[in-house]
Amino acid sequence: MSKESDVGSGRLPEDRNWVRTTGLERRHVLAGGAFAAGFAAACRPVASSAVQTSSDGLKEESVSFPASDGFALPAFVARPASGKPAPVIVVVHEIFGVHEWIRDICRRFAKAGYYAIAPDLFARHGDATKISDFKQLIGTIVSKAPDAQVLTDIDTTYAFAGSHGGDGKRRGITGFCWGGRVVWLYAAHSAQLDAGVAYYGRLVSEKTALQPLSAIEEVAKLKAPVLGQYGELDKGIPLTDVEAMRAALVKAGKSPPDSITVHAGADHGFMADYRPSYNEAAAKAAWDATLGWFGRYVKG
Repeated sequence: MSKESDVGSGRLPEDRNWVRTTGLERRHVLAGGAFAAGFAAACRPVASSAVQTSSDGLKEESVSFPASDGFALPAFVARPASGKPAPVIVVVHEIFGVHEWIRDICRRFAKAGYYAIAPDLFARHGDATKISDFKQLIGTIVSKAPDAQVLTDIDTTYAFAGSHGGDGKRRGITGFCWGGRVVWLYAAHSAQLDAGVAYYGRLVSEKTALQPLSAIEEVAKLKAPVLGQYGELDKGIPLTDVEAMRAALVKAGKSPPDSITVHAGADHGFMADYRPSYNEAAAKAAWDATLGWFGRYVKG
């Protein structure tokens, strides 16, 4: 299994096309310098391990499209420059918004033959990539994004992708930290989803009026198989929560028990090559598993 941590930035050879993450666990996130350090790194990737994927052979663009309420929802798209419409992977960002690391994750999926799109699910409330104060980010943006709005925006994202160069009938979703939680929720929401991969997404949530859903309570509603990637050393998502989720999946007859992986020696944010939490071995294993999972359920 795997869990994540927040910190760092850097650069790796192009062929090492695995890595990336970040997110939020409200009850564990507000405490600690490590997360704050991760926040700073998310804003300005500098770690020597940070991967930068070439756009050769890809078409990438910043787009916007009307959400269900008429809001112009911005998103970043990366896809193969030629060939038939590719299966769509929605990439759900961390609390830091659609920053360069998320865009690079989209490029990695495009290199693997997918139409990858990362909608800015915080855009109604501000630009998370421009806020340097962590408390402000949580208080004015992250906490203001309702679960219902997020899930509906993702529905709209697939509809846009399917009519703008993607194969909208083949759908996958992945996300990191805050986005990892969203993956579980979306798999319970949409009957059109083929598969999801959740990177250290919170499983047991503190509920609010705007965010009333907890992933573990949605298990019986799951409509697509989800691969969970967690870190053994993640203090924000204890192994007791991971085991409880495994048990809930088995009880509900959903994803097989081995669909949640706990990566030994890995912390929260182990995919985030731009942060100190990056764990190369865990990131490579998780990325390979992700491509395998989507290859099986989405590319088919």
